[in-house]
Amino acid sequence: MGFAIDRSRTIISAMILGRRVTAQDVAWLRREVFAGRVVTREQADELFAVARADMNNAPEWKDFFVEMIARHVIGQSEPEGAVSEERAAWLMNRVDECRSVEALAALANLLAEARSVPEWFLDAGKARILNASPNAGWALQAATAG
Repeated sequence: MGFAIDRSRTIISAMILGRRVTAQDVAWLRREVFAGRVVTREQADELFAVARADMNNAPEWKDFFVEMIARHVIGQSEPEGAVSEERAAWLMNRVDECRSVEALAALANLLAEARSVPEWFLDAGKARILNASPNAGWALQAATAG
């Protein structure tokens, strides 16, 4: 009689203790932990814990993080591509707690990729990105046009 064990918490905790996520770690996470396409809330929170740890991660980490957060927030939503009030509030809280480049990149990506978002989320997201990088205005305008 077997049962499934979610090893992601242990793996991500080990990455934080090691103070670095390598390209091999990202490949392994992609292949072994997130291969099922579903990113649970707990897993998304764990990814934010890595981002919050302010480590010297491999360049592949940011793209992976942005992709997994998008998968959690809009890839698994009903209807697909829509950001619900609940998910918007969760994401904004995580971005505010984290205050990292990858968290802002995930936020900007969601503003660009989502089919619909709550108006407050759009306004708050733009404000946070512009406060972090005043030169980001042109990119935000292009990403959220239409």
